[in-house]
Amino acid sequence: MKRRKFIATAGVLIGAAIAGCDRTPPPSGPVYDAQPRNGMRPRYRLAVHPLHNPTKLFEVYQPLVDVINREIPEARFVLEASRDYPSFEQKIRSRRAEFLLTNPWQTLKAMEAGFHVIASAGAPEDFKGIFIVRRDSPIRLPADLKGKAVSYPAATAMAACIMPQAWLHGQGINVNRDIENRYVGSQESSIMNTYQGHTAIAATWPPPWRAFQRDHPQEAAELRVIWETPPLINNAVVARNDLPSALIAQVRQVLLKLATRHEGQQILAGMETRAFYPASDASYQVVRTYIDTFERQVRPVESP
Repeated sequence: MKRRKFIATAGVLIGAAIAGCDRTPPPSGPVYDAQPRNGMRPRYRLAVHPLHNPTKLFEVYQPLVDVINREIPEARFVLEASRDYPSFEQKIRSRRAEFLLTNPWQTLKAMEAGFHVIASAGAPEDFKGIFIVRRDSPIRLPADLKGKAVSYPAATAMAACIMPQAWLHGQGINVNRDIENRYVGSQESSIMNTYQGHTAIAATWPPPWRAFQRDHPQEAAELRVIWETPPLINNAVVARNDLPSALIAQVRQVLLKLATRHEGQQILAGMETRAFYPASDASYQVVRTYIDTFERQVRPVESP
């Protein structure tokens, strides 16, 4: 009974949040807002990939946008959520938002679309895939997964799908034939599918798992991490290449200084992120190498 109530509540929250997401795209380029003393100020969008459902994402990331707005008063920044990974990735291709927070694979796509990396969002050692099972699960070895279902947020989720599938491949599992892959839309949904017994194991990564433990301790107590992958470089913040260089430098500075202030540390804690770190396009070459190997050995990223 408790499980059905949990799902119903989550559905209401997600439905309400999605109603405000992914409407008709606004015109390309900054939109101007009235500002009484300074005339008109440009408005810039920060779109964050679907780490959470839209309601949760706004709770977590709006404080960051508030700080950017305070530190850069001559512009106005707004947070934009997406209903799912494909919707977010369409924003990358269409260059809809001026700033994006992308996973490493999406970072490569963003660079192809004319964005440039301005910071890395989180410590590299925290960017790894983890596998979660129920505490009463009979799963002990990767071979035990043969013929069973595995849940992931999306086929393009880097730490929560691509890296776990690469790890399973290295353990002798053919992810295209030996298991049933279920792409369920979000990190929390991936975990909940295993909690409810719909899948034998869930793939996710540390920040959503820590958030799930904090927000749903009773459900989390019935789950455990069984395996984890080696780490890779973390998510990126990217800026569109037609933005003023001075603005990009200001945003980068706000991000890099966040961990040095008490308020910033609280915001980062809510994001389950240690800090933002200096990074450039070249920092993500390791991801291109990783993806090339994955697509050669496992599957095409965009055609699971």
